[in-house]
Amino acid sequence: MKHLLTAFNLMTTIPLPASKDWQTGDSGRASAWYPFVGLIIGGLTWLTWMGTTRLFPAPVAGILTLVVWVSLTGGLHLDGLADCCDGLLASTTIERRLEIMKDPRLGTFGGISLILVLLLKAAILSSLTPQSAFGIILSASLARWCILPAGLLPLARPSGMGADFKAGFRSWFIVAGAIVPLGLALFLGKRGLVSLAVGLFAAALVLRLAKSRINGVTGDVFGMTVEVVEVVSLLAFVSGKW
Repeated sequence: MKHLLTAFNLMTTIPLPASKDWQTGDSGRASAWYPFVGLIIGGLTWLTWMGTTRLFPAPVAGILTLVVWVSLTGGLHLDGLADCCDGLLASTTIERRLEIMKDPRLGTFGGISLILVLLLKAAILSSLTPQSAFGIILSASLARWCILPAGLLPLARPSGMGADFKAGFRSWFIVAGAIVPLGLALFLGKRGLVSLAVGLFAAALVLRLAKSRINGVTGDVFGMTVEVVEVVSLLAFVSGKW
């Protein structure tokens, strides 16, 4: 129960009791629950979408749903996305990239990435149908599962959230955590499986970029992975090809 509550406290703003005996590596030990937490985040977001689409035009409903989605996570992963875009896309040394990613100030690349991702998410949410809207739940769960295989990569810096995650992470969590997103993908049929495939491909590209630019991963890379996978996997549900 402690690790489940830790996962919710790390990944969401849902007011749940926090553990008073935090130990090094608890974020990694809680990671097996991340896909389940994503399921809850996605489910609450889906319920918001269902409610707002009955009250407002599609563009308004999409934006309101996005507001709730971001609020549920406190913008945690968006912060990682912005930091990574500022650092990973900079033409400089590895050491300087890591310094930029740690800097709380928002740069040009980070600002542009936030705007584009939020606009794309709002557009996707505005384009969903009652049938395809279940993709919200899959994308939120799958994106958080993708943090787990990222934990197998080397750390880009010896401290920070990535280091704490690594200290408690176990490779078998990957298999245990896959039950939720894989089950959702199978339930949703062809679109679900396509969404799963393209989401995994997007995660692989993000992690490859991080490995090539900073020789590993950080907590910010985990956040960027979540945001990119959410967007890409959701696109499968608005594409007319499936």
